[in-house]
Amino acid sequence: MPTNILMPALSPTMTEGTLAKWLKKEGDTVKAGEVIAEIETDKATMEVEAVDEGKLGKILIASGTAGVAVNTPIAVLLEEGETADMIKAAAPTNSNDKAPAAPASAPQAASAPAAAPKAATPTAAPKAAAGGRVFATPLARRIAEQKGVDLASVQGSGPHGRIVKSDIENAKAGAPAKAPAAAGAPRAAAAGPDAKALATAYGMEFTELPNNGIKKVVARRLLESKQTVPHFYLTVDCVLNDLMEARATLNDSAKGAYKLSVNDFVIKAVAMALQKYPAANVAWTDDAVLQFKHSDVSVAVATPNGLITPIIKKAETKGLAEISAEMKELAGRAKEGKLKPEEFQGGTFSVSNLGMFGVKDFQAIINPPQACILAVGAGIEQPVVKDGGIMIATVMSVTLSVDHRAVDGAIGAQFLQVFKQYIENPVSMLV
Repeated sequence: MPTNILMPALSPTMTEGTLAKWLKKEGDTVKAGEVIAEIETDKATMEVEAVDEGKLGKILIASGTAGVAVNTPIAVLLEEGETADMIKAAAPTNSNDKAPAAPASAPQAASAPAAAPKAATPTAAPKAAAGGRVFATPLARRIAEQKGVDLASVQGSGPHGRIVKSDIENAKAGAPAKAPAAAGAPRAAAAGPDAKALATAYGMEFTELPNNGIKKVVARRLLESKQTVPHFYLTVDCVLNDLMEARATLNDSAKGAYKLSVNDFVIKAVAMALQKYPAANVAWTDDAVLQFKHSDVSVAVATPNGLITPIIKKAETKGLAEISAEMKELAGRAKEGKLKPEEFQGGTFSVSNLGMFGVKDFQAIINPPQACILAVGAGIEQPVVKDGGIMIATVMSVTLSVDHRAVDGAIGAQFLQVFKQYIENPVSMLV
């Protein structure tokens, strides 16, 4: 019988995504393992492979549709001998439907025969899970807040009982709101002025540039970080003269096999400093501070779709040439939106380098659940005092942003001392 193809979950945190592009059209034959669509998640665009073979009988969600909830039917697959007239109006996901599609290179879920799509049947309102969570789309939550509707009192008609926009619009306006948060609990910041409304009111000309999934997630995480993580900042200056000389020597001897950047040395120095001073290679939880064995260094990369942080895993075990090649490859795929979730989710420590833009120093926002991020500025020629005399040196300022819950001031300062020693004596990173 016709089988629903469902919107897949391409990462553990994904609740919805954009169906960026169909690579098959209605009536096309589909083979198991064949790429049928591209899905844009909150961090990347990923290819989706078919798990079963058959014919694409009907496309339910058009290319370019945003905000498609996980497990929503997006198309109907016909098996051999089935025809398009056997397809009925598609229903929201039910427990018998299996998604015959999986992200490329991700484990593929087994497919089971499914009943023909049926009319939607409202499910019971989702009850708050442990911790008080009610399952609703972000848009539904926003509208509920505006209307003063208590989400716990709304019956969800979306996949698995998720509350969607129409449920809130049909709910009684002014329904009882949830009780205020307990004293001491984090509270959302009050919304600021509506920029669009103000611009319109004052006759200001503007162009709307819609926020994609990546930018929305980054904005939400940065706001959460600044609101809930107690940041403090430490800055040191590093003299780069020996590093620049070592870099030039290594690049010349490579004869084009590789080309090391200052950032490659920074990543290596961070990785080795974390191994020598592991008290900074940590993350905070309410029960314990987690101290990590390896230096998995997340590196901020600007892409056309927003900021993303590919990870150099176990960077302490890799040489400069390997780090350089891996970073170039990851950054290239990040800009194309082709990273796998495991390549940008996780990491134990972050590096953000704006030196190539001439920025002398800055303070970066911590990327939770990590406890530290190093902001790297430009190497600038300036006079320094050495052995009682003045000399011209290339100096790079770095600022460590620290989660004070997990790392105190002394630990942060001592980590920076170790990092500075590696940067100013780069040969020590090679032995």
